Amino acid sequence: MKFIRGLKITLLFIIFFFGEIAISFSDKSYVEKVSPSEERMPISMRLTNNLSAYESMQGFDQQIESFMQKWNIIGASVAVVKDERLIYTKGFGYADKENDIKVEPKHLFRIASVSKLITAVAVMKLVEEGKINLTDTIFGEKGILKMKELQEIKDKKVLGVTVKNLLNHTSGWTNKKGDPMFMNLAIADKMKAELPLKTETIVQYVLQNCNLDYKPGYKSVYSNFGYALLGLVIEKVTGTSYEDYVVSHILNPLEIYDMHLGKSLPDDRFTNEVKYYGLRGEREVLSSFGTGERVPKYYGGNSIETLGAAGGWVATPTELMKLLVAIDKFNLREDILSVTSIDEMTKSSKWVRPFGWTGTDNNGYWWRTGTLSGTSALLKREQNGLSWILIINTTPKYGARFPVQINKTMIKGLATIDNWPTYDLFDYYEPKSLQDKWLTLND
Repeated sequence: MKFIRGLKITLLFIIFFFGEIAISFSDKSYVEKVSPSEERMPISMRLTNNLSAYESMQGFDQQIESFMQKWNIIGASVAVVKDERLIYTKGFGYADKENDIKVEPKHLFRIASVSKLITAVAVMKLVEEGKINLTDTIFGEKGILKMKELQEIKDKKVLGVTVKNLLNHTSGWTNKKGDPMFMNLAIADKMKAELPLKTETIVQYVLQNCNLDYKPGYKSVYSNFGYALLGLVIEKVTGTSYEDYVVSHILNPLEIYDMHLGKSLPDDRFTNEVKYYGLRGEREVLSSFGTGERVPKYYGGNSIETLGAAGGWVATPTELMKLLVAIDKFNLREDILSVTSIDEMTKSSKWVRPFGWTGTDNNGYWWRTGTLSGTSALLKREQNGLSWILIINTTPKYGARFPVQINKTMIKGLATIDNWPTYDLFDYYEPKSLQDKWLTLND
């Protein structure tokens, strides 16, 4: 321990590597900002549960623990921002129960349809750059996707679908005959295609076989397919892959370095990605990879690769909060989009959804939900300067309605806090010697 100098560093070492001392967040001595290493270490890798273990959050912690016990949740992760400062980021339960690995801020989770918010931000960035317009049509001779294989169209109303229609779910496609993003086996059989399906194959199938249920712009009906199309739009306009564009033009400029498109199978998990768990007695389904095996929905039953721009990202709550403070319209941190673009994204009415968000209201609340087998998430921005996210790694009992329970829990938990910390964990770095120790341990 010759490399540790001074009481502050000694305390930090004990906290990070032994977890034997809990220091109140009111003690300013143990949080300090130092120069980062030359490598772009993700912020979530710099943080541990101990940094959010302070007295005024004990009631909040108890609410989360009770919530997990009530709903039989294996693991969860929470991040809270106050006035664009990251004041809390903490894991609960297990990232890997079988190997006794607890959830820490570094752990990645599938975020399901929270991915749509990322896609919408990328589209609006392209609009600001003048590369596309909201009124641009998607298909036909003048459309963005003029590829030859996408010219066979059953319903000519499709030629009127615009970028804006896809963003606010008014394209006219519905799921009355099933959601094409979850019909991999049937579509592969019909199109004589290999699995896992490419997005282009699903688009071909829909164009050739499906009618619009409504005229474009008439009614807002939730569509995963529409956001998958936006992923193709981004690729066509930029000449690069959807993921590469988002990473290079949205995430990395915000110093977000550990968000990725996820994978379906357990052996393909990222090193710091949690395991996923189902409900007790949850039925297995045929593999979306066409193997004929029956598998858990959360490990091969759903194709995460196919969902892509509609629901395929994995992320930590901490880095999602870093994205949120760049699109929240508060003025303590610079936003990545203009006020005009953010206003356009968050406009909604009784009949029309906002861009990327699940909902917004006149009181300044914006929220984004995401649910798949094995995960559920709720991200929320409040007018009072609070923003937060909670993600779980367990199939929720009420499916897509489960974020209602997350919201209730977070409201109760946040109400217990009467002393908000003044620190900003976004700016926290371990002292250089401890960074070297971390890098050595993780080689």
